[in-house]
Amino acid sequence: MLDIKLIRSDITAVNAALAKRGICLDSAQWQQWESTRKDLQSRTESLQAERNNGAKQIGMLKKTGQDTTTLMAEMQTVNGALEVAEEQLKALQTQIDTLLLNTPNMPDASVPNGKDEHDNVEVRKVGTPKTYDFSPLDHTDLAQARGWLDVEAAVKITGSRFSVLKGKLARLQRALTAFMLDKHTLQHGYTEVYVPYLVNSDSLVGTGQLPKFEEDLFKVPGERPLYLIPTAEVPVTNLVRDTLLAEQELPIKYVAHTPCFRSEAGSYGRDTKGLIRQHQFEKVELVQIVHPSQSVNALEALTAEAESILQDLELPYRVVLLCGGDMGFSSSKTYDIEVWLPSQNTYREISSCSCFGDFQARRLRARFKGADNKNHLVHTLNGSGLAVGRTLLAVLENHQQADGQIAIPKALQPYMANATHI
Repeated sequence: MLDIKLIRSDITAVNAALAKRGICLDSAQWQQWESTRKDLQSRTESLQAERNNGAKQIGMLKKTGQDTTTLMAEMQTVNGALEVAEEQLKALQTQIDTLLLNTPNMPDASVPNGKDEHDNVEVRKVGTPKTYDFSPLDHTDLAQARGWLDVEAAVKITGSRFSVLKGKLARLQRALTAFMLDKHTLQHGYTEVYVPYLVNSDSLVGTGQLPKFEEDLFKVPGERPLYLIPTAEVPVTNLVRDTLLAEQELPIKYVAHTPCFRSEAGSYGRDTKGLIRQHQFEKVELVQIVHPSQSVNALEALTAEAESILQDLELPYRVVLLCGGDMGFSSSKTYDIEVWLPSQNTYREISSCSCFGDFQARRLRARFKGADNKNHLVHTLNGSGLAVGRTLLAVLENHQQADGQIAIPKALQPYMANATHI
């Protein structure tokens, strides 16, 4: 959530930043709201003081046995006026909060201008796509030919956009997950956490999925409605909700493996074949809670940590800096990591690494006690390290052999009983 103090003091600067997203706050509306809020605030405080003073006078009159009828009647009028003013102030504050909750983060100054993915800026390419002396197959064809992928069974059990993995493909997914978790905990210093797959609405508001993106979520009805997590970012980041940390506790680095559930509203017809875009998929998520002075460097480090998985798996990839129009709602700066897919002859997203500044922390009320003995908002970051399903299909496609076998990258072989091929 944006800092309302900044909007009140310099809405022009806020709109200059939001322009990269094609958004502009209504300055006239904010001026009217601010004027009305100040008037209501002043009236409420004046009426509260009048009420309190009247209550003291009534108490003194009663002690001396004097008549309080007239003063009590006056206080009833004051209480009625105070109730109206408080309700008006509350209603106005609700309007302001609703707009704030639906307004995205301001892009960092380093974020390029642009409307969509075509305006993103390539930062670097790593690795060279292989050339084959045969026609490389799509991961779906590779897996189904070996009896490893059963889409029909998933449709029967649940519906479209789900998959059943069998045999060596299921084993390979498990191996990739274990490899990623070990890499991030043993080499990159993350603490592994196991978190709930169901969260309440407060958690989703905290990280920015609610209220704006409810249609993208799977909601579980009941006496206490819950939501299936769209990413481990939600439960993991909420570990610091309503928390005051000591400065020496920072940075906090968490990694979690979870399934992710997304309705993919509005994406019908896109990547419906295979494992590219599923309603349920696996992901290893990296989350960092850092000191504000360290968030810029932390984003570069987190991105490099996610990249290292692709390097170890011998997969060609590129890193792109997202433009303002293609960034996620809560992000102030995002790098997408895109892996090469031979069947599509292009790079496809496998991780988004984002810095949110204090945007999520303000919604989460996540703070730390600074050296100045004052409370400050932390900065939050996260990124996929990596999306397991997309890594799985990238391994299948990039390491396929002419005879249909899949070569196992050396770094992954210990997790596959030292097999070199499957």
